[in-house]
Amino acid sequence: MTRGHLIAAALCLIALIALPMVLEATGNRYLIGTVTRVFFYAIAAMSLNLILGFGGMISFGHAAYFGVGAYVVGILSFHGAEGIPIFGLPGTENALIAWPLAVLISALAAALIGALALRTTGVYFIMTTLAFAQMLFFLFVSLEQYGGDDGLFMSAGRSEVPLIDIEGRTTFYFVSMICCALFFWFTHALIHSPFGRVLKGIKQNEPRMRALGAPTYTYKLVAFAIAGGGAGLAGVLSANHTEFVSPDILHWTKSGELMIMVILGGLGTLLGPILGAAAFLILEEFLPVIFDMLGLDLLQEHWRIVFGPLLIIVVLMTRSGLHGALFRKRGAS
Repeated sequence: MTRGHLIAAALCLIALIALPMVLEATGNRYLIGTVTRVFFYAIAAMSLNLILGFGGMISFGHAAYFGVGAYVVGILSFHGAEGIPIFGLPGTENALIAWPLAVLISALAAALIGALALRTTGVYFIMTTLAFAQMLFFLFVSLEQYGGDDGLFMSAGRSEVPLIDIEGRTTFYFVSMICCALFFWFTHALIHSPFGRVLKGIKQNEPRMRALGAPTYTYKLVAFAIAGGGAGLAGVLSANHTEFVSPDILHWTKSGELMIMVILGGLGTLLGPILGAAAFLILEEFLPVIFDMLGLDLLQEHWRIVFGPLLIIVVLMTRSGLHGALFRKRGAS
């Protein structure tokens, strides 16, 4: 990172730390929840960008791992609150146990699906990831003990973090911000490591990388598992944010939204997924309000009619989405 990037990052950090206080003071406390959503959707988008933008793997089932992470936390909380063992073990609301376990199970699910899907290429890979994601979607719909199609409420509230009460909106905002910052740092380190360079080489020319002796299947599978774990972490935060888990978060449309965030922000860039998640969620929040003020009731309900052309314009007019528009200097990340 250049000195300019470090200064910009420091200013951004200061602004994010001050933001809850500003929103409280201006009577817009509800927007703290919106920004919190940006943080965990940014994690999900960054994890997808790892395999899509840097690895060239077009996965249309990434929301499955987002949902698995959310359901692991929700199910463990349910069993902990009801005192019902699961697989002979007690449930728990302890974040130090539930959160890492959710990330691990999400990564494992991604590894299992990736082990099969990565044996295909092109449209077959896309359809395989979509098929497995829909299988998991219908699996959770069928689990009547956990609410089935109606979803699962976390009656015990958010997970218990030692020494921190995350029930408060502002506290959970900072927890989500720290998780997002740590995952960004992890992604930055991974992409600039030898592993990341091989992954980018596979995207550019996989046969050549195999000819150079790189086990490309293994690299892609590891990246796929890491991306699944990242999406699982986002799901953990999502479940705690709403204190509710629904099969809808595993649906293929959610995978499409994550893909839109990555493309909108900038494929193969580090900051792009964060920018894309912020733009998507801010538009989702305020476009209906703007159309309501203008008396456009039809567009208020179907705001994506306007969002779709906006996405096309951004993709056509910028080299790398919003990141390309904001950072035109070559090599900015």
